[in-house]
Amino acid sequence: MHEPPPPLAHRALYEEVADHVRQRILARQLEPGGWIDELALCRELGISRTPMREALKVLAAEGLVTMRVRRGAYVTEMSERDVREAYQLLALLEADAAAQLAKRLTDVDKQELATLHRDLESAAGNRDAFFLANERFHLRLLEMEGNRLRQQMVQDLRRLMKLNRHHSLFHQGRLDESLQEHRDILSALIANDAPLAAERMRAHFLSSLRTLHPSY
Repeated sequence: MHEPPPPLAHRALYEEVADHVRQRILARQLEPGGWIDELALCRELGISRTPMREALKVLAAEGLVTMRVRRGAYVTEMSERDVREAYQLLALLEADAAAQLAKRLTDVDKQELATLHRDLESAAGNRDAFFLANERFHLRLLEMEGNRLRQQMVQDLRRLMKLNRHHSLFHQGRLDESLQEHRDILSALIANDAPLAAERMRAHFLSSLRTLHPSY
């Protein structure tokens, strides 16, 4: 008679702590460039410093936290170069994803992307809602394309971009431009035009970059 499998282990405490601190960073409760008071967080969460230190190592590996010798942990602050390089990488990764997906996009997939795009159109009057709808569209496109390594890389980059104080969507007129670029991307995908889908996705990210850095 076979023994039943052992129960799944609970998540390690440091992982739960990492989730908590990550959420606070992304919600701007811990500001980019700001020092992380480890002892205060430990008291607040009722934990020792060991799981907190392990959690900060996880967040440092993700790029959300910067560890400084003898000074402790700080929320990462995106430099102008960091932002530029992140946009360049996103342009390469997501343009190729759009091209690969366009070659085999089904009618069902097209309907789903069209629905996500309608959500984007509906959110155009609210910057925060538009930001979330925009992310859902891009991440779902990556899921459909199916390259898990690419998905992880893009998610890490997008998480870092949330630390950017000067996101392109915050600039006057950029939201409307972004919406038109999404229309153009969707039309290329629906037409199963891989080169055009890649070109328009790349242009979309580079346009965001030029909004922040007109000389690029």
